Amino acid sequence: MASPSSSAREALQALGRRLREIRIDANITGRRLGGDVGWHESKVSKIEHGKTTPTPDDIRAWCARCGVPEQATELIASLHAVEGMFVEWRRMERTGLRQAQQQVVPLWERTRSFRIYNPRLIPGPVQTRAYIAALLTGLAARRSIPDDIEAATQVRLDKQRVVHEGDHRFAILLEESVLRFPIGGPETMAGQLGYLLTASSFPSVSLGIVPLDADRSTMWPVEGFWMFDDETVTAELVSGHLTITQPHEIAMYADAFRRLADLAAYGADARALITRAIEAVDHSRG
Repeated sequence: MASPSSSAREALQALGRRLREIRIDANITGRRLGGDVGWHESKVSKIEHGKTTPTPDDIRAWCARCGVPEQATELIASLHAVEGMFVEWRRMERTGLRQAQQQVVPLWERTRSFRIYNPRLIPGPVQTRAYIAALLTGLAARRSIPDDIEAATQVRLDKQRVVHEGDHRFAILLEESVLRFPIGGPETMAGQLGYLLTASSFPSVSLGIVPLDADRSTMWPVEGFWMFDDETVTAELVSGHLTITQPHEIAMYADAFRRLADLAAYGADARALITRAIEAVDHSRG
């Protein structure tokens, strides 16, 4: 499995180590296992060292030959988790943007605590229709995706209901530069910034903005990421969508979020930064 994700590679290696332990516990050599199930002996070694991704049938054959067929189900579940860690955009969006937006609805609905850091864009829960449409139009053009922008925009807007329903909580951190990145033209940007002011007062939303002049000695900008409770982290890369479930990596993102939050302005100070950005947009419009 080729992937830029260190998390995915580590998880694949962990699966290989577990299969190796099963083989050793059964007192079976790699050569013998490969011969008994009809593989070249090098396949056993490659699986155990995380260089080859086993199929579900491979795992079933491995466990059956080692006398532990009951362990196959759990190991196959681990395999599916590995395969789901990194998904290329072209695979995720091959049927259009609407479906890609819908795929995350169940995750949004079951999450209670959202922690969102974005160094580039205002995030989905507090976006306006015009801002969403401008973003998705750009994505569709860059990735040659089927044109279903209107439907995809509506799905993203519909997801925002979780901001107002139930006990969901959104802790959002933005770099101040996000307020100055023009998306969709001055009118769209002014409307988006105005809505961000409004959203910052929602009971479910905590908005922090890291000022441009913040001392970044202890924590510099990192890739944008979302934390869903303490169970999952997602990050958007140029090439695809990364899902992280390893507890120690989730802890690293939690620590990064805490450090970034310590640098952020809140309340009246955050609103002042937004207001200055609105004034800059208004000035650009003449």
